[in-house]
Amino acid sequence: RTDRMLRKLEALLAVADENASLIITGNGDVVQPENDLIAIGSGGPYAQAAARALLENTDMGARDIAEKALNIAGDICIYTNHFHTIEELPSKA
Repeated sequence: RTDRMLRKLEALLAVADENASLIITGNGDVVQPENDLIAIGSGGPYAQAAARALLENTDMGARDIAEKALNIAGDICIYTNHFHTIEELPSKA
């Protein structure tokens, strides 16, 4: 980054298409996560562990796991609600 204010930006951006899921760091590094699961933020490792457990041990798909997780978060957190917009990439398969 050439802008002095943005040089030490500690941010993560999760990006995905039908072929790859990537994390872009504030430094501009591009990271491909293990198991094609992306989770960022302070609870990221816990969310990733839960999603991996569900993917490996149930027939739930990614959308179902995300939707269930959002509903549970709405039950737990006072800053989260049950009004969700879920964007899903169409599958060619």
